[in-house]
Amino acid sequence: MRAILRIRRFNPEQDSKPYWGEYTLEDIQPTDRVLDLLNRVKWEQDGTLVYRRSCAHGICGSDGMRINGVNRLACKVLAKGLTDGDGDAHVQIEPMLGMKVLKDLIVDMEPFFAHYRAVLPYFVNDTPAPADGRERLQSPEDRAVFDDTTKCILCACCTTSCPSFWANGEYVGPAAIVQAHRFIFDSRDVAADKRLEVLAEPDGVWRCRTIFNCTNACPRDIEITRAIGEVKLATRRGAEKQREAMRKEHAK
Repeated sequence: MRAILRIRRFNPEQDSKPYWGEYTLEDIQPTDRVLDLLNRVKWEQDGTLVYRRSCAHGICGSDGMRINGVNRLACKVLAKGLTDGDGDAHVQIEPMLGMKVLKDLIVDMEPFFAHYRAVLPYFVNDTPAPADGRERLQSPEDRAVFDDTTKCILCACCTTSCPSFWANGEYVGPAAIVQAHRFIFDSRDVAADKRLEVLAEPDGVWRCRTIFNCTNACPRDIEITRAIGEVKLATRRGAEKQREAMRKEHAK
């Protein structure tokens, strides 16, 4: 089996604009991943190619990129899923949209993480710890309310597939809202109102136009558009009322 790759290349130290690099790999396996193909290009043909990678098992989220026009993790996409009528894998790879390209497939993630930090993505509770010194307990029903959003790995596939983010990089974006959701609806946390204040601002959750690009792009199958909708309702009702409504919904 053969793979034919078009990779968007750009080196700001020597290129005035991006260009397409074209590479052909022979003797690939159907179960080779796009990350394997990139590694072969780098190791066998052009050592100047750069991209992010780490765990290679869909956990760290570092190899998010645009593959055949869709944001995906390179370590989760198999060559056999990219074949054309001729039996070859045809793969077009680009950096994720909406963020500054630093070099080849590497984009500047700092604006993305600035939005993430803005929603207080950590547990807040300054009340005294339980008398027995053990953890703050929570019922299975309370945990189920935000279970889905705990799966986010911050790969940015959702945020960089969002037209609202492309139009305005100040929009906090789906990933940050998912992270906020995880803590807003945690019954043990006490900072939901602060997060909702951030998300109710003009560049917050109401910039979402509910077109589901984020949900379709998520490699962890998180129902992102649903989570965004629940946060929107919480800005109107308050976190406590919305959490109770979600508990009833999950109990059905």
